[in-house]
Amino acid sequence: MKQATLQVNGMSCQHCVNSIEGALKEIGVSGRVDLKSNSVSVEYDENKVSIEKVKEAIEEQGYDVA
Repeated sequence: MKQATLQVNGMSCQHCVNSIEGALKEIGVSGRVDLKSNSVSVEYDENKVSIEKVKEAIEEQGYDVA
């Protein structure tokens, strides 16, 4: 398993957290959203999903990944 922390802009509330965590679960990625630091920590199997796919899943929810 690989771990990464992504900076995500545009998050402000619990709905944002639920939206991102739900999108990550759909692609088989475990994620934890931190609103204070505007970051998402993810753990994923790079043999099954790429970090680009993780970023895409977050961006599809309407957030900018730095």
